Parts: sequence; structure tokens; C-alpha cells
Amino acid sequence: MSAQTRTTPRAGTTDRRALLDRIRKDFVGLDTEYALADGLRKRRRYLDSAATTLVMQVTLDCARAFLRHCANTHSTTHFSAAIAGEAYAWAHDRVLRFLGAPPRDYAAVFTGSGATAALNRVAEVLAAAQPDRPMALVSLMEHHANDLPHRRHASVLHVPLTACDDGPGPVDLDALEAMLRENAGRVRYVAVTAASNVTGLLNPLAPIARLAHAHGARVVVDGAQIAAHRAVSLADDDIDAFVFSGHKAYAPGSPGVLVIKRELLDGVPPGLVGGGIVEHVSTEGYELTPHLPDREEAGTPNVVGAVLLASALEVLAEIGMDSIAEAEDALVEYALDRLATVPGLRIYGTRTAPRSGVVAFNLSGVEHAVTAQALNDAHNIAVRNGCFCAHPYVRHLLLPELWALDADGDEDLEAQVMRRRGMVRASFGLYSTPADVDALVDALVDIGADEGSYRRRLEATSDERGAPLPQRRAQFSAPEYLGWRLREK
Repeated sequence: MSAQTRTTPRAGTTDRRALLDRIRKDFVGLDTEYALADGLRKRRRYLDSAATTLVMQVTLDCARAFLRHCANTHSTTHFSAAIAGEAYAWAHDRVLRFLGAPPRDYAAVFTGSGATAALNRVAEVLAAAQPDRPMALVSLMEHHANDLPHRRHASVLHVPLTACDDGPGPVDLDALEAMLRENAGRVRYVAVTAASNVTGLLNPLAPIARLAHAHGARVVVDGAQIAAHRAVSLADDDIDAFVFSGHKAYAPGSPGVLVIKRELLDGVPPGLVGGGIVEHVSTEGYELTPHLPDREEAGTPNVVGAVLLASALEVLAEIGMDSIAEAEDALVEYALDRLATVPGLRIYGTRTAPRSGVVAFNLSGVEHAVTAQALNDAHNIAVRNGCFCAHPYVRHLLLPELWALDADGDEDLEAQVMRRRGMVRASFGLYSTPADVDALVDALVDIGADEGSYRRRLEATSDERGAPLPQRRAQFSAPEYLGWRLREK
């Protein structure tokens, strides 16, 4: 692998579709089975990709190939160390090319705890770069990772959403412009998700960036839910900082990523200090390296994870992000149409705006926890429920129906309201199929028709907090698994 930009011939449309069809069947865990409540074993249908995607077998093979040369970076003395350094540099370069971020203008930095670490660093960097601008405008759609770090370093105002006939839409551009005008000279940056992790609704990044820059503010984009789903060009949209998580881009175990304009890091001290970021150290002091991303990546890097992520991006680029988006759009439209046939089901977020592969819903009269647990226990369909680390947004989406449940001192009703403060989310990846959607719809119809029995079963197999009892949990023991593999060998 070379750190230099490579000119790989792009496959034709037919070849890309064939590659997509082949790759979508080549993920680890698609054949995983669990024993259900009735004792029968059934293959899992994984509809929780917005939380973490499955890993591509081909990229896992690439990471394993690299492990034959495993070594630390920061040296070229022996062969393996030189290969590790080259592979790590290739991973940075692959990220920049994938996101349309020219290396002369942008730096790619690998971070520890996914997008959260990257967004904390962005908030810190921009606070140091523009201390005379105390405010940040944050959309109401944000995951906590793109909200709470800004509250620590700035005074935050939340940008409202467009009001559509069938529910809230993306960021309200008119409201954003009004807020920028009202706080002229005080807004440090606008923070916005590219695609909501709750509804999948897409925000118009280029218009948002133009508005922010017209008022001297920067733009921070949480791209965790879009990087592996849609083509992104940071240079074309003039995005100042973009973050995403490798574990949401078919590379679980890989680091988070911050791609940021180099000028924003000029003169800003590194977030962490230690080995790898210095030119010289003495007892009197130390001299930081001027080179990026080295100055932002203290310590031993996760080279294997970076190679895994870069390999996944290589595969996505080879398939073509337009082809991936086209396939996902068709699946989402199919899912929305099929889910609309389920009696009493409500889908959140307008259908008049584009969305990525995320759909949030509730069954009328059924708590989200009951629905999600029933999908798992009886049908082996893995979805997520709750507020998805986006409490203000979920509250905004649920407010119309929860408003009618004013407890007014009634403890039983208050408990009912608490149980309904959440929703169920199905989210798709490259491996998701119309058959998965059909299975979800059939299961939801079944749950809605016999909600009482599902509730009683859940209560009988859960503790007082609703957590599953040990006998209902799927079991995995690392020592047992390793012992079995060793004996097999």
C-alpha cells in the first residue's frame, strides 16, 4: 500500500452493481443464529447499522494481511516498522480522497472514542481559534456527541427545524440565517449533522456552510451517518471540520476520524502530548512537530484499525457512492411504503425530505421497549429503541403525542409517559435487503395484533428495571470460544 494517490481504473456501471451484489453478501455475522423464546434457532436480521455496522470480510482479510507485518510506527529502521508507517500514511490519504478533502487544505486525524473524541477536539480547537466569538449554533437534530462538547466551550443556541405537514424536517435555513444576523459577530460556528441518527433526514450542507461563512462563522459537520452512505466533498461544500466513526463505516474496531482545515490547527496546542508529536525534548522543555496529522496524534496509533477503515473506504469507492446511495434510496422508499401498511404504526420525520437508511417509528399503544424486545425475542430482528443519545430531538418528535398524556400528579400515568419517551429504530447497511424489511413488517403486524402476550412474556423474563434476565440473554464466552478454537486446531 502506498501513501501516494493511486489512479485505479473505475469499474463500469454494470461491474459496480455486480461488485455491490457480491460485497453485500460478504459480511461477518450475516449467518449468526440465536435461540428464540420458543426455543427454535433462527438467523439474525441485523437492522441496527446506525449504531454499528457489520464488518466486511474482504477488509478484515486486508487487516489480517497487514498483521503479518505488525509493528509500531515512528521508525523506518526495520522493514515492518517502515511498512506500518506507510500503511498508516495510506490510511490518512485514503480518508482525505474519499471525502474530497485536498491534503494541502485539510488534515485527517484519527481519534480514540469514535466521533465523540473528534467533536470534543473540534470544540476545543475552535474555542482557541476564535475566543472573541462566544456562541455556537447547534441544530435540534444532533446526537449528544455534536451537542454537549459545544456546550462545554461555548454558549449554545439550538437551531429549529422546518415544519412540514407530516412532521419536522431538516434544519430551517431561514431560522438559521435570522439567528446569525441577530448574533452578528458573536457566532463561532454552526454545528449540524449531515444525516440524523434518529430519522435519517439529510441536512443541506452547502447552503448551511454558505450562510455560516457569510457571517464569519465556521461549520462543523457530524458525518457519522452519511460517510458510508452518500458521496461527500468537503472542498466543494466548503466544510471546515467533518467527523465520522469507523465503526459506522463497516470497520468496527477502527478509530474515529476528524478531517479539519489545516489553518484551524495553526498555533493551537495539541489536545494530548506525548510520544510522536515532538521534534525535541529536554529537561527544560520540548518542541512540537510542525507536521500534521502527527502533532494531533500522540502515542501509539491504532494502525490495524486505520488500515481496516481505509480498506472499507477503498471498497466503497470502488463500488461508487452514487451506486450505494441509489440502492439505499430504493430500499428506504420500499421500507417506508411497507411500514405505512402496518396498523397503528407512526413513522417520525417528514417524507418530503431525503433521508439515509434510518427509520424511527412506534406502534400505537405499545411502548418502544416492548416492541423492540418482541422483535428480538420472537423474531430475531435486531433493532434499537430509546432516545438514541439525541434527547432534545426525540422529545421534539414525540411532543405531540406525549402532550396528550399530561400526568397531572397521576403516578400511573406518569409512569406510562416515561415508558413512551422513546421510539424504535430500524437502520440499514449494504447488506440489508427487501426481505429484511418484509420480515420486520410481518413481525410488527404480529406484535400489534397480540401486544398483550408479548408484554406478559417480556415482564416474565425481565428484572424490575426491564433488563433481560440471564436465561434470556444470548451467551458468549471468550475463554470457551478460544478453547474450542484451539482444540479444533
